[in-house]
Amino acid sequence: MKNIVKRIAFFNPQGNFDKNDSHLTEHPDFGGQLVYVKELAKAITSKGIQVDIITRQIIDKDWPEFSEPFDYYPDSPNVRIVRIPFGGEKFLRKEDLWKYLPEYVDRIYELYEKEGEFPDFVTTHYADGGISGVLFFEKTGIPFSFTGHSLGAWKLEKMLKNGFDQNELEKKYRFSVRILAENLSIKYSSFIVCSTSQERYEQYSHKLYTADPYSDKFKVIPPGINHKIFNTEVQSQDGIIEKYVTNVLSKTSVGRQKLPFIIMSSRIDRKKNHIAVVRAFLNNEKLKKSANLIIVVRGIDDVLKFIDENNNEEAEILREIVNESKGEIGKSIFFLNIADQQSLAALYRIGAKRHSVFVLPALYEPFGLAIVEAAACGLVVVATKNGGPLEILSNNEGLLIDPEDIEDISHKLYIGLTQFDNSKSIELAKRYTWENTAEKYLENILNSINNSKDLKDINVNVEYIKNDVKNFIEKIKNI
Repeated sequence: MKNIVKRIAFFNPQGNFDKNDSHLTEHPDFGGQLVYVKELAKAITSKGIQVDIITRQIIDKDWPEFSEPFDYYPDSPNVRIVRIPFGGEKFLRKEDLWKYLPEYVDRIYELYEKEGEFPDFVTTHYADGGISGVLFFEKTGIPFSFTGHSLGAWKLEKMLKNGFDQNELEKKYRFSVRILAENLSIKYSSFIVCSTSQERYEQYSHKLYTADPYSDKFKVIPPGINHKIFNTEVQSQDGIIEKYVTNVLSKTSVGRQKLPFIIMSSRIDRKKNHIAVVRAFLNNEKLKKSANLIIVVRGIDDVLKFIDENNNEEAEILREIVNESKGEIGKSIFFLNIADQQSLAALYRIGAKRHSVFVLPALYEPFGLAIVEAAACGLVVVATKNGGPLEILSNNEGLLIDPEDIEDISHKLYIGLTQFDNSKSIELAKRYTWENTAEKYLENILNSINNSKDLKDINVNVEYIKNDVKNFIEKIKNI
């Protein structure tokens, strides 16, 4: 097969990217999909292909990292970060970007027209990236792939089951727009990337989607991790983090200072379900005597001061944890401010030396890259059975929990600490590399470009896509 790909564009209008990974994973709009996009883009450029990550320019004193129109990663100069001005200058939540996406696509078109060279293919990420791919495809005929990362129908269903009002949810999250965008992305993309078979066959089978997950259009391509950062080799950051951890633990008893850790490092978000692990830890004396509970926060030096001064969701969750901890904060439960991936990997390695456990108790986790990162550093993994972890840990390389069953969580954590072999974790991590992910993407991209029949099938009828685009634009006008 002839390699005719010179440039690939990644459409990712929400969140943002910069050379220093500012705010990465600490904000709902800066979650795991940004790590995915960044690492995949770097891996693709290692094959001699230029990549543009196209996101939003923000000119806002609170977000100074994202004001320049272009940026680069020092270790990957063939990845160009392109920041498109649209939707005004100030930071906007992803839910507030929908009505500006046609402007985003128009500005992308103008950029490439000015430069005199368009990309050969577009990969799109999340629903807003996906619908932008549809708009760009209608405008240029350039094919695109769709990687949903998380699907709106499932989030809506779970929130409705938890008693939220549908009208209020629509106002806040724009679910009807998101699900329409997802359906159009499914319809017009060359192929759809799923991280697991569960995502393909179960998530896309939801009644609100028009997809046929048994179609060849669906490709299961697991993501990877950055093995240069997440590994068992001692690195320069380890000493710094070990001193920090030692200092934080110094206020507890000498005996407790030597115990293993139970580490939670997910973003402080309600669906990540931190409180369940806190309850499991506090309600099981045997578990509490066996380990210290470490809760990773980012950008918060003093949690007690933070919850006193803030009323956002993050503060509410942390306040609930503190209130429920019955005076154990600083005794057996500790908060650590870990600023970046290198420091997080160092914490994992320090924990692995004590035969510690990493726990991901999310109510639902689409994939679970954090599991693989922790495993690569030698931690035993305990994770939710709901979503990707069920497939990642299918060979008994970790322990699965019911995230709503406190006794199950405490039992599995204790087994992980006392009976589980962490060599299984290290073997698990070897299967997940960004090089493998990039190769699978490129294989499907080349097939899409080279197979004219596929492109003919996608472009079913010019009038159909024009009508679908028109209907979407009319819908977002009412936001």
